[in-house]
Amino acid sequence: MPRQIIHTDNAPAAVGTYSQAVKVSTDAGSTVYMSGQIGLDPKTMVMREGFAAQAVQVMDNIEAVVKAAGGTLADVVKFNVFLTDLNDFAALNELFVARLPKPYPARSAVQVAALPKDAVVEIETILFIED
Repeated sequence: MPRQIIHTDNAPAAVGTYSQAVKVSTDAGSTVYMSGQIGLDPKTMVMREGFAAQAVQVMDNIEAVVKAAGGTLADVVKFNVFLTDLNDFAALNELFVARLPKPYPARSAVQVAALPKDAVVEIETILFIED
C-alpha cells in the first residue's frame, strides 16, 4: 500500500514529531489519517481565544488538510474529539451542524485534563476518498 505524507501551509505546522496527515491508497480508494488539529492560526501559530474561536479554527485547519489530501468534509468518516470541558459539547454540535453535510460521520467526544498549547479542543479526523 503506497502511503503519502500530506502537508499544507494552510494548516498549522506540526508542533512535534508527526505529519499533518498520512494518506494510504488501495485499489478501492484512499484513507487519510489526520493528526489532531488544535485552534492554532496557521499564519501566526498563535492559539485563538476561547472555545468558539478555537473550534472554528480547528474546523478550518481540518478542512485545509482534507483539501490538501484531495477530499472534502463530505469524505470524513470519523471524528475523534477531545475537549477540556464537556460543557462545550452543545456548542461543538452546533458547529458540526453548520459545517458538515448530512449524513454526519461517526464521532466520539471525550473530556481530557489538558491539551497541547493549552488548547480547549482538539479533533482527529479519518476520511475515505473513493477513486
